Amino acid sequence: MIGKYCVIRTYSAGVHVGELVSHSGTEVELKDARRIWRWEGANTLHEIALRGVGDKSKVSDEVPSIALTEAIEIIPCADAAIENLRSAKWAR
Repeated sequence: MIGKYCVIRTYSAGVHVGELVSHSGTEVELKDARRIWRWEGANTLHEIALRGVGDKSKVSDEVPSIALTEAIEIIPCADAAIENLRSAKWAR
């Protein structure tokens, strides 16, 4: 999945999305990463990976890279989800 835009669920740091740069055991590095603080419009991370999130979701600004040390789930995103997640905003 290296090079793919993915949803990452961690043990204690929440849910992140971005391009998977590296993966070794439970450690992953993402490029162009965003944290999904809260979502609506999707029941689970599977739906987020397929379609993205709704307008009332809270998605952070993008950071150039992040290392996550306790990844427990990696889900590659469909094209529709990538477009949605890259443009999602922090709902007020």
